[in-house]
Amino acid sequence: MRKYLYLIILSLSLVSCYTYQVKKTADVAADNKQESKSSKALPNIASMQTESVKAKSQNQSLNPQQTAPPINIQEKLAPNKNVKIDVDGRAYKVIVDRWEGDSLVVHPVRSREKVLKFHKNQINAEKIAEKRFSQPIADIITIAVYAGIGVGVWALLQ
Repeated sequence: MRKYLYLIILSLSLVSCYTYQVKKTADVAADNKQESKSSKALPNIASMQTESVKAKSQNQSLNPQQTAPPINIQEKLAPNKNVKIDVDGRAYKVIVDRWEGDSLVVHPVRSREKVLKFHKNQINAEKIAEKRFSQPIADIITIAVYAGIGVGVWALLQ
């Protein structure tokens, strides 16, 4: 009986396929280089090496502040998005309601009645994580279910 209790607890802990993931910002310059490389036909190896050396020298000459696009919090936190934000060192899982000037009006995921208000300067823009579907977790759950079905069939046949 104890074995089945552990199995039930384990299966309930693996139920959610959704995780909070920080959206990666892409460099505009890197995107342009990838587009130009993909549009060309595949050249020989020597010309590819010279292109990579040129790209490295260009990256070293550019200032890192110039290549990183500015982070716009209001675009990241659109209404009805389920996000995890970091406000003054504390993490909140919230659903965005609206923007009122420079203030963000949200409600916690589990409590629709409670309303929270944060100024955009309080929110850490680098730690805004959106709730997304996680394919690896879904694959693990699928394999666990198939294994459980296999064990069940084996147990019935014994």
